[in-house]
Amino acid sequence: MVSRAVDTLMNAVIQLEGVSKVYQAGEMAVQALDDVSFRIDPGEFVALMGASGSGKSTLMNILGCLDQPSAGRYLLQGVDVSELDTEELADIRNQQIGFVFQHFHLFSRTTALENVELPLLYRHRERLSGRQQRKLAREALEMVGLTDRAHHHPNQLSGGQQQRVAIARALVNGPELVLADEPTGNLDSRTSEEIMAVFQSLNQRGITIVLVTHELDVARYARRTVTLRDGRITSDEPRYTTTPSRPVRQTLAATESDAELVR
Repeated sequence: MVSRAVDTLMNAVIQLEGVSKVYQAGEMAVQALDDVSFRIDPGEFVALMGASGSGKSTLMNILGCLDQPSAGRYLLQGVDVSELDTEELADIRNQQIGFVFQHFHLFSRTTALENVELPLLYRHRERLSGRQQRKLAREALEMVGLTDRAHHHPNQLSGGQQQRVAIARALVNGPELVLADEPTGNLDSRTSEEIMAVFQSLNQRGITIVLVTHELDVARYARRTVTLRDGRITSDEPRYTTTPSRPVRQTLAATESDAELVR
């Protein structure tokens, strides 16, 4: 990681200070974020909530180093992101942040294992051998309970299994932060519970998770909820009781059993 750190903020994974974002739509200026400030500490599980147009997607893009604020500062693990060059930002997106999206974005002609290996191919530093890549990919699949589907292609997997492959891909480089944008949006309620059990399990391992959702039932799995409206934070509340999930392997076993019955 780049060594431009601010010592007083090193304990925060994410620190936003007066962040605003303005887009130009022709002659009109659209304020997507307006003076947003908050911090997320290591090991937190935070849900970002808000209606369409609230600014949560813009905020997620900034947190993922996919966009820059118009004003204010974003510090990622104490580093001011605005001071980083293109290659440094690419390294952060590849190795320090894991991304999970609503759409799985898996390559249809490659196996689950090969899909998980892909981020390892884009490492600018510490290139790995093929054997090392396969080892890390298998370990990531094991974290999401999917080692027995390593050589299946996406069209041989259920929606929940495909999303677990996508989560494993996000984990393969060992990031401390996972950003999940509506990860249950394409899944039914039973499968959504399965995926949220995976996220809770990862959080229990110490991984910091920031989850964008508009569904209150999904947000209840998180330990803290930040709500946005019209580009501003309207509430930031810890959740003292979260929705409990069965242990990941128990949940996944039940889902696999249902899938076998369907076949």
